[in-house]
Amino acid sequence: MDQDFQKPKEMERSFGKMKSILILYSYHHHNTEKIAKAIAQVLSADIILPKDVNPESIQDYDLIGFGSGIYSAKHDESLLKLADRLPEVNNKDAFIFSTAGITGKSKSAKDHSTLKYKLESKGYTIIAEFQCKGFNTNSFLRLFGGMNKGRPNIEDLKHAEEFAESMISE
Repeated sequence: MDQDFQKPKEMERSFGKMKSILILYSYHHHNTEKIAKAIAQVLSADIILPKDVNPESIQDYDLIGFGSGIYSAKHDESLLKLADRLPEVNNKDAFIFSTAGITGKSKSAKDHSTLKYKLESKGYTIIAEFQCKGFNTNSFLRLFGGMNKGRPNIEDLKHAEEFAESMISE
């Protein structure tokens, strides 16, 4: 399976007109940015960089997405540092997303675990997670043209849209 798409946990309220934001760091090939734009379009969400986040102001959102590429089995350091700076909340709904060279259910769980732990320890409820393959030219892979060329592709973007829809459907 190329994507790891965990259905959202049951939500206590309807998100028909929710205010959403995605906090995104996407650098090398903008893989995660492509996924974020697909999710944001469905959710009518704003997208912001971790360095531009005012930790107090994101509390005004009903749903907060945190995403980046995966580097050494975890999200980008800028997201992890932001998570450390966030104020404590009471069951604020959030989701995690990423792109990675290698994916799968157990790989996704491991890749997301550091950020998930930090967010949950601040009182966030992780309602869903998404990961798909992304073009990767890190390290020695650049010598061979990289891996997952063309990813995320149209099908990956469709899965990202379906993921977003699953968070707002009743």
